[in-house]
Amino acid sequence: MPWIETVPDDEWTEGALAEMFPQVVDQESGRVDHIMAVHSLNPQGMQAHQYLYASAMSGTKTLRKVERELVALIVSLENHCHY
Repeated sequence: MPWIETVPDDEWTEGALAEMFPQVVDQESGRVDHIMAVHSLNPQGMQAHQYLYASAMSGTKTLRKVERELVALIVSLENHCHY
């Protein structure tokens, strides 16, 4: 399995990573999910990913948030992805 170098989230204490931490940390575990941590060497990429995710998951006239979450779950299951 390939390995992507990341900055451990307990080292995100200053700069752009410290600013992004509150936006991407999992509130239950206090850790950053791997899908976001892969961007730790490129905080601008992380911010873009977070904005895209937030935009995709925010309310629309056609689908409620719970419906979008359900679609995301089914797609992840079909792709054998635990995210």
